[in-house]
Amino acid sequence: MVELTVIDGAAPASQDTGRIALVHGEPVLELPKDLYIPPEALEVFLETFEGPLDLLLYLIRKHNLDVLDIPMAEITRQYMEYVEVMRQKQLELAAEYLLMAALLIEIKSRMLLPRPPVAPEAEEDDPRAELVRRLLEYERMKVAGQRLNDLPQATRDFQAVQVFSERAVLVRLPEVEPEDLRLAWLGLLARAKATRHHKVTREQLSVREHMSRILRHLQGLSFVEFGRLFEPERGVPELVVTFLAILELAKEHLVNVTQQAAFAPIYVRLNDGLSNN
Repeated sequence: MVELTVIDGAAPASQDTGRIALVHGEPVLELPKDLYIPPEALEVFLETFEGPLDLLLYLIRKHNLDVLDIPMAEITRQYMEYVEVMRQKQLELAAEYLLMAALLIEIKSRMLLPRPPVAPEAEEDDPRAELVRRLLEYERMKVAGQRLNDLPQATRDFQAVQVFSERAVLVRLPEVEPEDLRLAWLGLLARAKATRHHKVTREQLSVREHMSRILRHLQGLSFVEFGRLFEPERGVPELVVTFLAILELAKEHLVNVTQQAAFAPIYVRLNDGLSNN
């Protein structure tokens, strides 16, 4: 990065009547007799460039030149004037600035030399083409960087705020697999066969009635073990209807069927919305 400076020998005029400056809050009304101001103290920084392309693009935009049709003689002259100012101010010139100056002189020389005739259908080679391409690409990157810099940035434009919120953690229980329900059902059938009675009767069993009975049984309880909802002594038909009633309640999201781990006991509980009512 190279900074261009110019010496301004005129002392700034005071806006306050009779006051030249403030020193530790106290006004100074006249200059000290033994005051020495070094020449570097009056340097005014004009422009700051990030490289030779930045300086060249600044000269083109400053004089409203067409970047696609650069007048090489004029732009080279202005560029060399800035390089000469840098040299006079004893600034350490980077090699890339001198390289750009050599490139501009070369392009200017090539444009002054006579060109060999070319065929009508052939495109004429412009010595400025590569320089124009680099300038346009640099300008696009510079505009994109400026847009990124204009976006709000943390610690520069705003401060990130973190708020601690104490929330209850919902424990997700393992899902009940169909195989677990099948094994539980087989166990209930085995219990029913062991306690079956030889009675020939005809009963009208309703799934809806069993659904209501199960909901009443679960009301006020946190959970109930799956097998306690069945009455094996009442026979297989009763077990089938009760099992269908539990499946229908789970399908309608009225109850939750859960277990703590694989192959653990299965529990049935009311849905959260129903248990709070």
